[in-house]
Amino acid sequence: MKTQLRKLEARIQELIEIRMLNILPGRKIEYAAIQQIASALYSTISGKTETETVPNIFTLLVSPEDVNQWQDRRILDALRETIQTVGGETNLRFSAPATLSVTVDKTLTPGKVRVIASTKMESLAPTNSMVPESSSETEDYSMPENAFLIIDGRKVFPLTTPVVNIGRRLENQLTIDDPRVSRNHAQLRAIKGRYVVFDLNSTGGTFVNGQRTSQSVLYPGDVISLAGVALIFGQDNPPPRTDLKDTSPLTNVAAERPTAILKEHSTAKLNKK
Repeated sequence: MKTQLRKLEARIQELIEIRMLNILPGRKIEYAAIQQIASALYSTISGKTETETVPNIFTLLVSPEDVNQWQDRRILDALRETIQTVGGETNLRFSAPATLSVTVDKTLTPGKVRVIASTKMESLAPTNSMVPESSSETEDYSMPENAFLIIDGRKVFPLTTPVVNIGRRLENQLTIDDPRVSRNHAQLRAIKGRYVVFDLNSTGGTFVNGQRTSQSVLYPGDVISLAGVALIFGQDNPPPRTDLKDTSPLTNVAAERPTAILKEHSTAKLNKK
């Protein structure tokens, strides 16, 4: 088994090196990332059944110092193409094209990387949410495209409605059965093409990238913590971040990011539900 895994790692490294040579001569991908991607694919191959789901969403956790170099679209495309190629060579069928995103993990040191492999699944609860009745005609509830939440590092909840309520109650669009989570804990709301997370007066609080928040605009790779239960926000082909004036590493991102302010009576009505 180890021999097969090593062959898979070698094949991924070979394809990566060929692609990197064409786009960024002299640049190499950290071997740890290759090992972890190979391990995720190998675990599917070795235990494959007719109902086995192949990971097709890969989230790369990197240190704050390394995030800029990893966010180069050419590097992510090279990795994505390699995953698709290796999957085809090993007779794996992806339910959707492989996608990659990058997020910061402050616990990692420079040069270290951790890969979370997950699979896009159907919604975990009925998606019968509606735009709040109190919304005004001028509020823009345009939907972000191809957005999702990664739950427990393995389940993917597609965000397909303008409002997503999160909590322990079964009536929520996303139900999380964890005692730390309030019955009505948080809400995601699509505003002007972005998702905004709102805390619904929860007991344990809502945090974005370690910073407690009452409402915050979400960007791909953001880690939302509901009283300690972590969700990763992702989006395939996200729109450009107009809030960034340069590409230097950010500090205290959650505290400095723009927020969407809604009328107080709108939030009050939602909290009563």
